[in-house]
Amino acid sequence: MLKIDMFSTATKVKGQGVGSAYLELVRLLRDRFPTEFQIEVNQYSPADISHYHTINPTFYLSTFSKRRGRKIGYVHFLPETLEESLQLPPGIKQLFYRYVIAFYKRMDQIVVVNPTFIPELEKYGISKERVTYIPNFVSKTEFHPVTPAQKEQLRDQYGYDQHRFTVICTGQVQTRKGVLDFAKLAQDNPSYQFIWVGGFSFGGMTAGYSELKKLVENPPANLSFPGIVDRDHLVEYYDLADVFLLPSYNELFPMSVLEAFSCGLPVILRDLPLYQQIIADYYAPAKDESEMNQWLNRLADDSKLRSDYVHKSETASDYYSEDHLAQIWHDFYIQQAQIQAKNGRSHVQKK
Repeated sequence: MLKIDMFSTATKVKGQGVGSAYLELVRLLRDRFPTEFQIEVNQYSPADISHYHTINPTFYLSTFSKRRGRKIGYVHFLPETLEESLQLPPGIKQLFYRYVIAFYKRMDQIVVVNPTFIPELEKYGISKERVTYIPNFVSKTEFHPVTPAQKEQLRDQYGYDQHRFTVICTGQVQTRKGVLDFAKLAQDNPSYQFIWVGGFSFGGMTAGYSELKKLVENPPANLSFPGIVDRDHLVEYYDLADVFLLPSYNELFPMSVLEAFSCGLPVILRDLPLYQQIIADYYAPAKDESEMNQWLNRLADDSKLRSDYVHKSETASDYYSEDHLAQIWHDFYIQQAQIQAKNGRSHVQKK
């Protein structure tokens, strides 16, 4: 049995996709491969593979132990992708950015959820041969469509109008996520209702915190901010909506898009290069707030168009489902263990 130690504190901060991706992967491995993989979390006993999901200093120090086996680093962000998310003093920021890259360089193999990261990591001196692209995924058991009657029940439960076209976004309240554009769309479409599920996961460190806090506390009448919602209930917000719209200016590979696909919602996105690479043809592309507005109006008025984009989401959901990704992860870990054994560096007593 292959022993894999997962290292993560991603779930300590609610409302971030890194934590969702981590939980999904651990659950998948334990459910699908109970006799092949022994999964432990934040343990420092000898392992064949140590998979680092977050970059805690204690985890960094552990990489110098020979007991860690093959070291896998999960890269969810680069220094430049943090620019529009966190506000840090210049000196601390530069030190932190150097630390991030130093952590990644301690890894034997890197896994990216975003293929555009590969050339960027090369610029930092990490060879592309040490980088593997494996996309995120979501469970269709947890995120799934509901019947019209169930949708009505959910709107009653959460206090939303049954007859208004409903637009949802989920994610941290950050400037780079396009929250201000979302609010502008709400102002321009008073007959629709808009919902942004998420909050300030990093508090006052969030870029644009003051302006965004004012918006959350005093939104347009047709825009609500329910805050950070437990993952067990997050699906209910998707399922009461008619369309998912993420106006983000800079993304990694948001779990929210995959969750929306899995719930069968038409998806509108700012047409970022990342999306063009990984989910082209599955979403309605918009270059700016004006085009997002046009898509909203078209989808609200045209049931055939809505049906077409529901089908696109279902197709995307099949590709990014756990059924598809389970075998990819299985083969990846087996390959990494074989490399470890070939190098004569396995430290686990085989049973």
